[in-house]
Amino acid sequence: MDDNRIVELYLLRDEAAIRQTAEKYGSRLRTLAYGFVKDWGTAEECENDTYMEAWNTIPPHEPRDYLYPFLARIARHLSLNCCRDRSRLKRSALICELSEEMEQCIPAPDDLECRIDDMALRSAINDFLGGLDAEKRNIFLRRYWFLDSIADISGCFGLSQSKVKTTLFRCRNRLREHLKKEGYIL
Repeated sequence: MDDNRIVELYLLRDEAAIRQTAEKYGSRLRTLAYGFVKDWGTAEECENDTYMEAWNTIPPHEPRDYLYPFLARIARHLSLNCCRDRSRLKRSALICELSEEMEQCIPAPDDLECRIDDMALRSAINDFLGGLDAEKRNIFLRRYWFLDSIADISGCFGLSQSKVKTTLFRCRNRLREHLKKEGYIL
């Protein structure tokens, strides 16, 4: 079933929407969640919570053209929340490591001005990603969106780990420069 029809089912409040979503995207959402939580049971919970969140948010939203990214964003946030809840006192070293890498490129939303500029920042990052070639964009997203390890990325793309590290380093530097041109102070 196509995404447009699935969204129609959500809008009609038909429970078949959840079954159709699970058939079409269930394994991808579960795998995405597993990448964060590293536990299949918890990943299934995140997948199910994603369906519930979609059920509750689709009536105001209508993600006809971007259903999977809409669901993936929900699953990603639920998975990260699960990781935070699991290790409330002691954060995951991987998330800390990746946060430290990116905080050198992206200003932290510590004040009201940064929060207001969130939409502009999102647009600037999307423009930056749109300017990268497909391989670099995919490497960047696999690392910073899906939190894949360097080894997993190198295996997926058939590249050496040093090539992946170099590509990520150069992409972060390019992102930093792009954001400076957009007027962000880093």
